Amino acid sequence: MHVVFGAGPLGLAVMRALVSMGRRVRMVSRSGRAPVPRDVEIAAADATDPSSARRVCRGAAVVYHCASAPYHQWPAKLPPIMAGIIDGAASAGAALVYGDNLYMYGPVSGPLTEDLPDRAPGPNGRTRASLARMVLAAHESGKLRATIGRGSDFFGPHALQSMAGERIFPRALARRPAQVLGNPDLLHTYTFLDDFARGLVTLGERPESLGQVWHIPSSETITTRQFVQLVFEEAGTAFRLSAAPTPAISLLALVNPTLRAVKEQLYQVTRPFVVDHTKYARAFGVHVTPHREAITQTLDWFRSAGRH
Repeated sequence: MHVVFGAGPLGLAVMRALVSMGRRVRMVSRSGRAPVPRDVEIAAADATDPSSARRVCRGAAVVYHCASAPYHQWPAKLPPIMAGIIDGAASAGAALVYGDNLYMYGPVSGPLTEDLPDRAPGPNGRTRASLARMVLAAHESGKLRATIGRGSDFFGPHALQSMAGERIFPRALARRPAQVLGNPDLLHTYTFLDDFARGLVTLGERPESLGQVWHIPSSETITTRQFVQLVFEEAGTAFRLSAAPTPAISLLALVNPTLRAVKEQLYQVTRPFVVDHTKYARAFGVHVTPHREAITQTLDWFRSAGRH
């Protein structure tokens, strides 16, 4: 049994990857609802309640932590979720695979590698650093076996609130300008959700991944402008792009808690943001979806979901 916490974009992508491999899957969400195939079990649980987490982890071989919370509530809500999932996975004797992001590094010069120190400047980044330390400490103490896979800004089915989500894909389909943050002419790594998911599943099946952090491979790093141009080309519409100036975000952040959290990460769009996955490639190889193919799949999902 493979247990997936979180029925958001990443959790659903991990579920799809596991189902394609013939694995038994139990999806866990707070509501007990998720758009899953008939042969996938769905369970309701509050991950912050250890007894609830232990119940849904019963019988698990691998537990995937893909759960999240509203962006501006991460510091308050994510640590209790992590504690509950660690406890649940440990109670089942299962390996834990944590689907992480890259916020903990803070602003860096040069490519992002796994050996960078945690230098996040704001509360969300510091929270992500703390969560990773919780996972690795639980592994080092012998409480459970665990590994961490980190992806960059992702796109794909169900990814609405991502930087490469509903402000790009449905707008291209509707012949409206894509909306991006910062400087669109800087290199920026974008991760296709299904590639991210397959990378996490690989970590869950390879014992040599345990106790370490891994950057999940992405297709070639291009500029945001080039990425958005590909989206419009595959959508068959005329390229149009609008870049929100960072001073405007800073001003709106004074009254909007979500934008306050967004402001914390603006350094990612005002300097090159290139993710290095050499470590993963050497250990497990690289199998990524070319940008055009991944973009086509994403556009197909937005069309089928009526979000354009």
